[in-house]
Amino acid sequence: MLEMKEEARSVAAEQGKLEALSEEEKEVVYHNIGMAALKYFLLRVDPKKNMLFDPKESIDFNGNTGPSVQYTYVRAQAIQRRYAEAHPGFNPKEANTEGHTLSTAESEVVAKMYEWPAVLRMAATTYNPADIAHYSYDLAKLYNAFYQDHQIVKETDEQARNFRLALTYKTGVVIREAMRLLGISMPDRM
Repeated sequence: MLEMKEEARSVAAEQGKLEALSEEEKEVVYHNIGMAALKYFLLRVDPKKNMLFDPKESIDFNGNTGPSVQYTYVRAQAIQRRYAEAHPGFNPKEANTEGHTLSTAESEVVAKMYEWPAVLRMAATTYNPADIAHYSYDLAKLYNAFYQDHQIVKETDEQARNFRLALTYKTGVVIREAMRLLGISMPDRM
């Protein structure tokens, strides 16, 4: 566990994204990232299979790792924060999205979120947390693909922007819940 925290510290120092945080806040983030890397790596493997833990692979911010899923969550939180600062009082749960025609990427994220209750039931029935880990990664991957191809905060069409902000909000909620069930804390910044 200490090794994973130090690995998180090293990766964060390389990327330089925590400069604005206090030392105390950084320590919390290092711990959260390190524990996410460790827990996710262990839980993403089917309990009936053997695995070999690789600390370097587990802390990668790209790919099927806990820190990668955390990063997607943090991205969603940053988008919401940025929009809320410019538009106080905006509530993504109450935003008018009528008339917005979904793109393929938006439809894929929505469809994946609709799978969440079934994935949760399956994981509980089979005692297999790997189902939740794989689901959270798949949702994060689809959201990231959507994010790369679509404007959110700068979108000029109000219904599209509102829908994308609501989609961002709900994606964050589902990812946070899935990771919570795996015992993984989600930082607001990293």
